[in-house]
Amino acid sequence: MKKVFVCFFLLICQFVFSQQMGVLHYNGGGDWYANPTALKNLIEFTNQHSKTNIDRTIATVKTNDEDIFNYPIVFITGHGNIFFNHDDIENLRNYLISGGFLHISDNYGMDKYIRRELKKLFPDLELKEIPINHPIYNQTFTFPNGLPKIHEHDRKPPQGLGLFYGNRLIIFYDYESDLNDGWEDAEVHNDPKEVREKALKMGANIIEYAFKH
Repeated sequence: MKKVFVCFFLLICQFVFSQQMGVLHYNGGGDWYANPTALKNLIEFTNQHSKTNIDRTIATVKTNDEDIFNYPIVFITGHGNIFFNHDDIENLRNYLISGGFLHISDNYGMDKYIRRELKKLFPDLELKEIPINHPIYNQTFTFPNGLPKIHEHDRKPPQGLGLFYGNRLIIFYDYESDLNDGWEDAEVHNDPKEVREKALKMGANIIEYAFKH
């Protein structure tokens, strides 16, 4: 209990004095470093349109590192395996319970691994599809149909999935959407402007929600 209180205090201090985001350097062999231009572009877009003032310096934080409490939102992406050991789980769980927020963006190939690890992280919680009237779809930008589709893989609809701790959304998982690809520099995937814009607007909503809640 004492550790959770201290973590909560540190997190509140960071909300007040700093706005910086982190990328999770996880174990398991997956490419946690994928899409290197994505967050830089998303931060620039969010600062411009959502009245945020986020530092464009993006931190890399390891799963078991208590530095994670410095960041109100942490991102996970990649195409392959991801693995949390006991120390990772304890640290991540404390971070999320204390007020942190995790956005997972499956670049295609991560799904079966991340679902397994989330079950280890919170055995009693189930991933749920987030209803379209949830605030995450109704921030500066409105998405009346829910999560947008950015890239096609298996002809499945995009899903915004979440883990709720009590009534609070602590993890947002974009599945079959590829939001992260839509944030990359335009020449990386040659997506049409309107597709990239949808991805950036949804990403800005996620950040805005995380900072407010």
